[in-house]
Amino acid sequence: MVNIMKLKGKIVERGMNVGQLAEKMGIDRATLYRRINNNGDSFTIREANQICEILDLSKEEAIAIFFKNEVA
Repeated sequence: MVNIMKLKGKIVERGMNVGQLAEKMGIDRATLYRRINNNGDSFTIREANQICEILDLSKEEAIAIFFKNEVA
């Protein structure tokens, strides 16, 4: 599961919104919103890599966002 709150925070921190990120990724804004609203469960590896590159995420930031630990 993706840490959506951290992802949204990084988008804003980089001076963007979800629509701008989607445009840079080359996907429809509605598609990215749908993936985010689905807790990121449907992000592909390619999309996660694109997000990391576009937002210039460090390795630690990427891990914190895309590899959210959950304790059951």
